[in-house]
Amino acid sequence: MTTIGFIGSGRIGSQLARKAIENGYDVVMSNSRGPDTLFDLVAELGPRARAATTTEAAAAADLAVVTIPFNAIATVPVDELAGKVVIDTNNYYFERDGHYPEIDNGEVTATGLLQRHLPTSRVVKAFNHIRADLIEADALPSGAEGRRALAISGDDADAKEAVAKLQDLFGFDTVDAGPLTESWRIDRDQPAYIARQDVAELEANLRLATR
Repeated sequence: MTTIGFIGSGRIGSQLARKAIENGYDVVMSNSRGPDTLFDLVAELGPRARAATTTEAAAAADLAVVTIPFNAIATVPVDELAGKVVIDTNNYYFERDGHYPEIDNGEVTATGLLQRHLPTSRVVKAFNHIRADLIEADALPSGAEGRRALAISGDDADAKEAVAKLQDLFGFDTVDAGPLTESWRIDRDQPAYIARQDVAELEANLRLATR
């Protein structure tokens, strides 16, 4: 049985955890405040969920989800995530995170900086351009008419395939937005951000993105 470790258990993290459990995964939830603050969430999620420290969640994970404010990525465990697929749901908001000149001037993407922090992990940007409440509400079975599509971006083909399969299980089609250098195409203020779109519409919106 695959275990998904969550570094961050806020709105996106908790919704993804619910979808994971619906599909037979075990989840280990963590946040910056410690396991004691997650008892209510874990109780709601049920017996397939447990609370842990971020280091413990990373170590237990077969696949990890980093879903914390961008300015906290330096706290993500490195050694425990070595070699693992890591989904990055982060968005860079300079109003909250402060300005990062490398991102502001287009030298690197926000997820590229997480990949730099996790040099031996296989980071894939995903689930950053959908509202938390729509992860459940917009999910549809594979092949359903009007099924919503979500984009992924990453540098490792096998890692992207794993995340695409997860998105399919969770109820979404996948569009490959390319390597991490192109992950800005699903960032805030871009046409694909938050919009409900099918595969063709998402592909078109990715092409319309401007930096």
